[in-house]
Order: sequence, then structure tokens, then C-alpha cells
Amino acid sequence: MHGFANPARFLRIARWLMPLCLGLGLVVAALALAWGVFFAPAERLQGETVRILYLHVPSAWLGMAGWMGIAGASFTELVWRHPLAAIAARACAVPGAVFTAVCLLTGSLWGRPAWGTWWVWDGRLTSMLVLLFLYFGWMALSQASESSDGSENHAPAIFGLVGAVNVPIIHYSVIWWNSQHQAPSITMGKSAMSGDFLWPLLTATLGFTLIFAGVVLARMRAILANQQAEARLRRKAFSEVEF
Repeated sequence: MHGFANPARFLRIARWLMPLCLGLGLVVAALALAWGVFFAPAERLQGETVRILYLHVPSAWLGMAGWMGIAGASFTELVWRHPLAAIAARACAVPGAVFTAVCLLTGSLWGRPAWGTWWVWDGRLTSMLVLLFLYFGWMALSQASESSDGSENHAPAIFGLVGAVNVPIIHYSVIWWNSQHQAPSITMGKSAMSGDFLWPLLTATLGFTLIFAGVVLARMRAILANQQAEARLRRKAFSEVEF
């Protein structure tokens, strides 16, 4: 892991990996959505509304995965002082929040015909909404930490680790509590879904995961470039003051 701690080495890898992930992800996601929307069958009970599945489920997965990325980067920052860990956490925050918002929006659109209401305050929906607020709070805290006196501030990393408690709550909420949301159809090593729905769903999840990875790499490159530019400006200002 420390082999990638050098920003220059990371940038060399990200330079080709980022467009590869984005390009491949866009193609795979587009094909999967076309497969699910135009070629997969309608569901016996839910009819055509089941097609929201191919966007809703990958968004839910990536909303939770984004926070786990923040938590993993926060742990790495606190334990090993990895120089890219805080940057990786910042890069995960915005796409993670976007996918969480898409999950909530598509879930609401799906819930209206399926449940007869746009929203219910059950465990799964409420904990997912809490996750969106956690993203907002983390980004605000991270921004405030950057605006401080420049001393080392681990508050965002601690918040990232504490907030990770919500992820297993989201996952197990439909098991722990009486939930209007359906129980998991895919578990470790098995699936209750027909292959007609499962394969386009897995393909869509792969495509959106690649897009997420590409966006995170792009944001890390942008954050590093901004930090390097600021460092050059500070060195130039310091040399001019000395002169």
C-alpha cells in the first residue's frame, strides 16, 4: 500500500487508469440500462416499474461503498499517516453523496406505484437518508478543516470512522425491523432473483462501479493538482518576501 504513497507514482497510474474506468464504465452501464429497460421482462407483480431496479440498486450499493471508502481512507490516515488517504476520502465524498441521492430519488419513484406513497419512515429509507446527511456533514467538516490554520486535523477522519456504523444498519435494517422495503434478494453466494433480472442488474452495478472509480481517481488528480499549485504559489510568495 505504501508503494502508492508517492503522489507522482499515483498520478502516473491514475493518468491511464482514470479514463479506462470512466470509458469502460460508461459503455457497460449504458448497455446494462438498455438491456434492463428494453429487453428484460416486466416483473409479474410490479410490472414495468421494476426497471427502476437497474439504477436504484447500483446507486444504493455505491452510496454505501462511498462511505466505506471514506472510512477505509480515514483508518489509513489515522493509523499509517498515508499521504494520499485524506485526499482519497475527499474524492469519495461527492460521488458517494450523489449516488445516495439518486438511490433515494429512484426509491421514491419506485415506492409510489409499489407502496402507494412516495416515502415511508421505515428503517431502510430512514437510515439511507441519514447517510446522505452524514455525507453533507463530512464535506462541511472537511471544508472547515481545510480553512483552519494549516495544522494537522483528524476530525474528518474520526467522523468518517464513526459514521461507518450506519452502513451495517442500512444493510440489516430490513432484517432487524418490520420494514416495508423488501428483504435482500441477493446474498453471499446465492440469489432469489431470476437470471432475466439478475444479469442486467449485475452488469449495471459493474458499470456504475467503474464510473465511480473513475470519478474518484479524477477528483484525486484534481485535488493533488490544486495542492501542488497552492504549494508553488506559497513558495513564490515566500521567495518574494525574502527578496
